[in-house]
Amino acid sequence: MAMTHVERENQLPLAYVYTATGALVIGAVFGLLQSYSRAKAFTAPAWFDYYRMLTAHGVLMAIVFTTFFICGLALFMVYRAVPRERSLRLGWSGYVLMLFGTLLATWAILSGNASVLYTFYAPLKAHPAFYIGATILVVATWFVLAEVLENVAYFRRTQPGARLPLVVHGVTCTFVMWFIATLGVAAEMLIYLIPWSLNWVPTVNVMMTRMLFWYFGHPLVYFWIMGAYLIWYNVVPVFYGGKVFSDGLTRLAFLLLLILSTPVGIHHEFMEPGISAGWKWVHTMTTYGVVIPSIMTAFAIFASFEMSARAKGQPGFIGVIRSLPWGNPAFSGAALGMLLFIFGGAGGVVNASYSIDALVHNTMWIVGHFHVTVGGPVALTFVGAAYWLVPALTGRKLWAPKLALAQTWAWFIGMLVMSTGMHWAGILGSPRRTDDVTYFGVAAAHAWMPEMIAAAVGGTILFISILMFVMVAIGTRFSSEVNDQPVAFAESEPESAPPPAAFDRIYAWGAAAIVLAVLAYIGPIHELVSLHPYGAPGERTW
Repeated sequence: MAMTHVERENQLPLAYVYTATGALVIGAVFGLLQSYSRAKAFTAPAWFDYYRMLTAHGVLMAIVFTTFFICGLALFMVYRAVPRERSLRLGWSGYVLMLFGTLLATWAILSGNASVLYTFYAPLKAHPAFYIGATILVVATWFVLAEVLENVAYFRRTQPGARLPLVVHGVTCTFVMWFIATLGVAAEMLIYLIPWSLNWVPTVNVMMTRMLFWYFGHPLVYFWIMGAYLIWYNVVPVFYGGKVFSDGLTRLAFLLLLILSTPVGIHHEFMEPGISAGWKWVHTMTTYGVVIPSIMTAFAIFASFEMSARAKGQPGFIGVIRSLPWGNPAFSGAALGMLLFIFGGAGGVVNASYSIDALVHNTMWIVGHFHVTVGGPVALTFVGAAYWLVPALTGRKLWAPKLALAQTWAWFIGMLVMSTGMHWAGILGSPRRTDDVTYFGVAAAHAWMPEMIAAAVGGTILFISILMFVMVAIGTRFSSEVNDQPVAFAESEPESAPPPAAFDRIYAWGAAAIVLAVLAYIGPIHELVSLHPYGAPGERTW
């Protein structure tokens, strides 16, 4: 029997989600081994050294897992919100190219020819296959953007004057921001790193590659966050019978993330020479500015919790907590991720302060912050959402829901223990990106070893949680029970006035985002160009 158009559409997001799951598992293995290595419970063999594991873990978890999942989620949301007969060529083309780029870059890493870490800028020099593969992976996501924009055009053509569905508005803002951000890494690769790795040019401008990377690198964080927000706003309220607090506020939050996410990258370069203090200050201020839509989101999400609880006759803080469906793993994953985001967001504000960043920049504090940010609100939300998304895509009922629920709590506890150990070790001075944190037995290094052991314990709990997730994902795929739950996105609370029409002019906001990015970077780039362009021939330290 031929598949219906809905079943055919489901195959594409499902391919993205299961590929993301594969990257999550492989990356988690390398992450576990790293935590054991730093706790001195494991010594990496010479044939597969620590820095190879570190690069594989960072790339697979921070780029491959998140990007594939967000692409699958976005396509699913748009397809369901804009029902129609459609071609899937763009989506499948993007998937095939992303997979090819991933495999190419992963081969370069695992073969020992690309131990350049997740922040793959000069002077460390990888095999050309790594740079080419990573470029294909990132640029192929533009096919997903094209698919989203084609559906937006169809909606506006068939329903002139109607507002975009809220979920489509959020997806579009997310991928327009992503496109603007990925222009930086595409330029870094195509202009600098690929010709350099192919020995077409003898040296490369190290500072320029770093600036272009962080033009992309910090908006990457907001790409993850916006993916989580898509779930928090549009899916989570369905689980407890609530509504989106405000349609207008939600649209504005995504628009602010669109225009403010890019001009912030230099706060990662506070310690770099060649960039004046004035421009570093500007990016500090824009970094504080991008906190605003996150604060708006926190207000809106918890306001939605409270309004739903009051409607059920459960006033007060305890009543709100009691009214929420903690037994639903899809909800608990997102809600526990929200709690972790409180710590991640607070740490981010600390890191954006020049004086404090000077103290913690090269310590395990940053690693703890990074994990509680991407591993907390983002990854845990994605894992929880998978318990809603995979049954919707496969038509099969969630397998072992109690195991799924236990998995979300194990992730939360493991991440809390691991990131706390990392933060505390950073305060004590433990370095990051360093294999042997004992400094060959120096007495002062013993101060942070208990925290490194705690991080390893938390990492072990996390790894067990990921194995539990894989069991549920595979079990659901082959479950014989039919999923009869309809797919629905949250409706908005009635408002006294509709959101301004300008909120739907996403292209105009995208143009404003480009202008802001140019204004934020034209000065620092001019400074680098004006300096003597010292070039690096490239280093291989492994």
